[in-house]
Amino acid sequence: MPTSALKLQTTDRVRGIAAALEEEIVLGWLLPRERLVEEELAERLAVKRHVVREALAELERVGLVERVPNRGAFVKLLEPLEVRQIYSVREALETLAAAQVPLPVASAVLVRLHAVQKQHAAAVEAGDARAAFRANMAFHEALFDACGNPHLVELIQAMAQKVHGARSITAASPAHLKLARDEHAAMVAALEAGDRERLVGLCRQHLLPSRDAYIAAVEARFARPSGGVVAAPRP
Repeated sequence: MPTSALKLQTTDRVRGIAAALEEEIVLGWLLPRERLVEEELAERLAVKRHVVREALAELERVGLVERVPNRGAFVKLLEPLEVRQIYSVREALETLAAAQVPLPVASAVLVRLHAVQKQHAAAVEAGDARAAFRANMAFHEALFDACGNPHLVELIQAMAQKVHGARSITAASPAHLKLARDEHAAMVAALEAGDRERLVGLCRQHLLPSRDAYIAAVEARFARPSGGVVAAPRP
């Protein structure tokens, strides 16, 4: 096999493993400050150790993993102040995008949103947190793509990824999943009604549950020595 093809296969594997680990962090299956042992991950994910090492390096670059000298890699613990700061940036960017969506909204945009909203609702109903996370990402990509500014969308996605770890408290919570489902439906309804003010308000409100739940959990964890964030059950 040509060297270029081998490199492409390795790159694809690294991206796949990085995406899988990112989802486990988001869903609370890997906790803040949990050590990420390359050998254990390689065995569990059935890949070579160097693939895991490169995937962890990728997650370190986007702020989800941190390396401690002489100790290894760990899921990064986001401090409450950092979370508040990043979420304030997310609010500014996401409400700006909502304010720039052309109204009346194009029918193709509504078709795309209804499709991913249906996928998300089905995943929530089935209790499939991983599928719900993926559908949630697709919904927001479709929503913000509608603003017509790819540079703004790129910034939104980058800021969202920086605090993916902060979603670990709510991403697998049935109550929070149902709330997100209902808020998605309300956003689509606001678009259909041409109600920009309501859409902007919903986008702002939509950010609060994951931010507030994470900050409360971290503060509670360090307020009592024996406390800790409880991991979500693995499927």
